[in-house]
Amino acid sequence: MTKYKLEYIWLDGYTPVPNLRGKTQIKEFDVFPSLAELPYWGFDGSSTNQAEGRSSDCVLKPVALYPDPARSNGILVMCEVMMPDGVTPHPSNSRATILDDPDTWFGFEQEYFFYKNGRPLGFPDAGYPAPQGPYYTGVGYKNVGDIARQIVEEHLDLCLAAGINHEGINAEVAKGQWEFQVFGKGSKKAADEIWMARYLLMRLCEKYGIDIEWHCKPLGDTDWNGSGMHCNFSTKFMREVGGKAYFEALMAAFAKNWKEHIDVYGPDNHMRLTGKHETAPWNQFSYGVADRGASIRVPHSFVKNDYKGYLEDRRPNSQGDPYQIASQVLKTISEVPTAASAAA
Repeated sequence: MTKYKLEYIWLDGYTPVPNLRGKTQIKEFDVFPSLAELPYWGFDGSSTNQAEGRSSDCVLKPVALYPDPARSNGILVMCEVMMPDGVTPHPSNSRATILDDPDTWFGFEQEYFFYKNGRPLGFPDAGYPAPQGPYYTGVGYKNVGDIARQIVEEHLDLCLAAGINHEGINAEVAKGQWEFQVFGKGSKKAADEIWMARYLLMRLCEKYGIDIEWHCKPLGDTDWNGSGMHCNFSTKFMREVGGKAYFEALMAAFAKNWKEHIDVYGPDNHMRLTGKHETAPWNQFSYGVADRGASIRVPHSFVKNDYKGYLEDRRPNSQGDPYQIASQVLKTISEVPTAASAAA
């Protein structure tokens, strides 16, 4: 028998952005356990804004597990929060009831800032560094500093070792800003892996004395980029059938539901989606081929391939809940009848 360190990870009840929480229990297994072998586990919901002190019990339900490469015999356990009966999803549980479809593929581009002592990493104590321009995909100390790349590379290795489908990294437009990409088949799988990648990054940064700033516009109304979490998506129909008529019907559905999307695409998006810095205004919907200033960017490859492939919704922001983002995208897609569009 081997003693395994099970790190149960969940989202708390804070709004508009939940925090990641985690605690460890030790359990013995003959071999690396399956999800079905992991027990439910209670916690004090009054300390996470998920219950009152007079009735504080909440329950963690394991829903996904990953090897924890930072620990010997470690396991990362993604959990949903349940009511004390262990059956009813807690009101803060944004995963339990979302739309899901393994044939709908999602690729999230998670942007974020490294922060130290209340300032983006690499910023002077007062004022600003040289203007944006050389930092995006930059190389060299003057562009990326002396520690950020080390953290990013270590985070990449941790994600890959954990089995997360991490697909790439790059320095972003603002100094101290970076991005990683995660791909998944299905809303829940893709979102689970984004949350787990976020957790690994935050935990890693503890030993460097650095924080992650997820806010979508941490530098406010300045000439510095905000942070998005662009959502690339495709369904089996989009990949295999597509067609211009279907594409136009799909864009009409996205235009009709613009507010429903903005409502779950992350708080403070009005600060980021201003029409500047390659963004569309938050209250207007647009799309365009290779247009990074549109709500939805249509890749050249999509049009050249008879309107088949994937699309990129550029409106979700870095604070967004990927469960809700993916579910809202899938809900809007489901409003467009594929048979009728294909016939047209």
